[in-house]
Amino acid sequence: MLKRCLSVLALAAVAFGRPSAQDAKATIAAVSKAMGADTLKTVQYSATGFDYALGQNPNANAPWPKFIEKSYTRAIDFDQTASRVDRVRVQGENPPRGGGQQPIVGEQPQSQTIIVSADTPWPQQLEIWMLPHGFLRAAAKRNATVEAKTVGGKKYSVVTFLGDNKAKVNGYINDQNLVERVETWIDNAFLGDMLFEASYSDYKDAGGAKFPTHIVQKQGGYPTFDLRLTDVQANSAVAIQPAQGRGGAGGGGGGANPPAAESEKLGDGVYLIPGAYASIAVDMKDHIVVIETGQSEARGQAVVEAAKRAIPNKPIKYVVNTHAHYDHAGGLREYVAEGITVITHESNKAFYEQAWARPRTVEDTAPTTNKPMIETVGDKRILSDRTHTVELYFLNGHQHHSGQLIAYLPKERILMYGDAYNPPAGTEIRTPERGPDYAAQLVQKINEFKLRPDRIAPVHGRVVPYKNLLIAFNLEEAAATRGTK
Repeated sequence: MLKRCLSVLALAAVAFGRPSAQDAKATIAAVSKAMGADTLKTVQYSATGFDYALGQNPNANAPWPKFIEKSYTRAIDFDQTASRVDRVRVQGENPPRGGGQQPIVGEQPQSQTIIVSADTPWPQQLEIWMLPHGFLRAAAKRNATVEAKTVGGKKYSVVTFLGDNKAKVNGYINDQNLVERVETWIDNAFLGDMLFEASYSDYKDAGGAKFPTHIVQKQGGYPTFDLRLTDVQANSAVAIQPAQGRGGAGGGGGGANPPAAESEKLGDGVYLIPGAYASIAVDMKDHIVVIETGQSEARGQAVVEAAKRAIPNKPIKYVVNTHAHYDHAGGLREYVAEGITVITHESNKAFYEQAWARPRTVEDTAPTTNKPMIETVGDKRILSDRTHTVELYFLNGHQHHSGQLIAYLPKERILMYGDAYNPPAGTEIRTPERGPDYAAQLVQKINEFKLRPDRIAPVHGRVVPYKNLLIAFNLEEAAATRGTK
């Protein structure tokens, strides 16, 4: 997948002149007039198609898993600089493969509101500026330049301006004065500088403005959206209100990472570091083992600090990574920077080495100078001394990810895993919105390994009795053959 990303970056383009700010003004004005951007104040469109879960592929060489957009409506107010999306998505991978909250049972409604202000993160703003008309508006205000290029034998006028993250935003304008593609680079905690591109085709007139009826967005080299528009309404009345409790940006999954809470003791020398991405710190004879890191460097650092507070005066020697989904591997760069050895399944090693060798320049992030130290697990590995034992098992054939590990602490009879069953809050046990597929595969492997967990400590969710997992998906009978370990 990384090779594919790099090949996209290496566009076969030949410039026919130096970039010119003066020419850019004339080009932007001409294209804005041709596309009706000057008079387009609002737009609302409906679509069907697909969305894809970034960084949640079932293996490093597969595209992001697909979901079906049963309905999709988006309203944009260019004067207010605001956008609202309402959609209903359903399961698209059958059988389910990969992450992204799979398997979905029934319909999953989602909404996202973005109202751009001075503190709105640039990647969120791009949801507006990457659109053809939004790009032209932004380019007109940001000292853009233009140059002629030929890509794949086709001539373009390429308008370029710098985004708030100091990365170039390039818009490819064809000989019909239509914005055909927009590309830029954004920071990804796992990939570093990640290509974000959108292509637009099948333009049609909508109330005096030209609007594409086929939109494809890609991040990291694979599609994240593929929409076919069924209705476009230009300059219709739209009302976009701030999302409650989210400061004007709802959904979307971004946002800040809260610091790790104080650890909770699960047993002598075993500490849970709670959060949306929980970790466990284990006190070994002369070092600490951390199981799982979280979705970002900020979370990774918070876990490091929490582990050292719980277990003072010992270094962290190992961090165990459950699998290579970006939200479970995004915090690993912090450990690499500190010279901590990463333990992961052997199928993830080459992928991690390539990812951590990539540049990371579009954010003010200190470069990682340490060469990553990676140790791998085949089928099983035991970390043990006179103090504690941590058993690591490979979930061969698990459809969530092909390189997935679970961790079992036999003394405490605690099992930690990445994704299969996320216990709801409160006293609720069942999760009717999720299918049983991944949980059933996990229980099958627990039986094969002859493990006897009393409690589960999932990365997502609270620590609960193992029986809760079985009850949630009616797997009590499947667990009847549990081993005796």
